[in-house]
Amino acid sequence: MSGSTIAISSHDGKSFGGYLALPPLGRGPGLIVIQEIWGVNAHIRAVADQYALDGYVVLAPDVFWRQEPGVDLSYDEAGTKKAFTLMQGLNGPDAVADMVASAQALRNHSEVKGKVGVVGFCMGGRLAYHLAATGAVDTAVCYYGGGIQNHLELATTISVPILFHYAELDTHIPATAVAAVQAAFAGRSNAHFDVYEGAEHGFNCWGRPMYQQKTAALARGRTLQWLSTHLD
Repeated sequence: MSGSTIAISSHDGKSFGGYLALPPLGRGPGLIVIQEIWGVNAHIRAVADQYALDGYVVLAPDVFWRQEPGVDLSYDEAGTKKAFTLMQGLNGPDAVADMVASAQALRNHSEVKGKVGVVGFCMGGRLAYHLAATGAVDTAVCYYGGGIQNHLELATTISVPILFHYAELDTHIPATAVAAVQAAFAGRSNAHFDVYEGAEHGFNCWGRPMYQQKTAALARGRTLQWLSTHLD
C-alpha cells in the first residue's frame, strides 16, 4: 500500500495532517483509525493500510498536532516517555473536535462511498468512544480504551453500534472498569463486548512485547465482521 498525507480543517480555522490509505479499487466506506500514544507511527500506518486492503478508505488523523505535528515514536524508553508526556498534555475537547473534523473530512472525500466508522486503540479507543457520542460516525470500535469508565455519562448519548475489545489481563484497565462500562450499556442492543482471555493491554500491536497474534487476529476478524455489518 502507498499512503499519503492530507490536510484536515480544524474547528478553529487551523489545519492538521492525516495519513490516508486508499483501497485497491479506490472507493469504499470510510474508516477513521485513531492512534495510540506513539503517534501515527509505522504500526498505525500499517493498520490503516491493512483496513484499506479490506476495501475501506482509511484516515489516521494526527491527534497530537496541537502540541507537535507529525509525532512518530518508537516503543523504546525514550519514545514511550515522550508519548506519555504528549498524552498527559492533550486537550480532550480539542482532540474530540479534531476527530469530528476528521470524520467530516472523510465523509466529504471523493472516494468515500457509504458510511463512516472509527476504530481506535488505547487512547484512540477512548477518543473513538467520545466520537461515537457526538454522532459524527456511524459505528465505533474501541480497542482497550483507557479511561472510558471515567466518562460513563456519555453512554446514554451513544446510539450508533459500538464494539468494545478488552483484555482479561490488562494492568491499565482493571476488570472493575470493564464491568462499569458493561453496566452502563446493560440492556442496550447497540453495544457488544469481547473480553480476551489471557491477553494483555496492547495485544494488537506487533511492535510491543504484549502482542498476541492469535488474539489480534480474532479481534480483527470480529472487527471486520462488525464493520461489514454496520457500514454496509
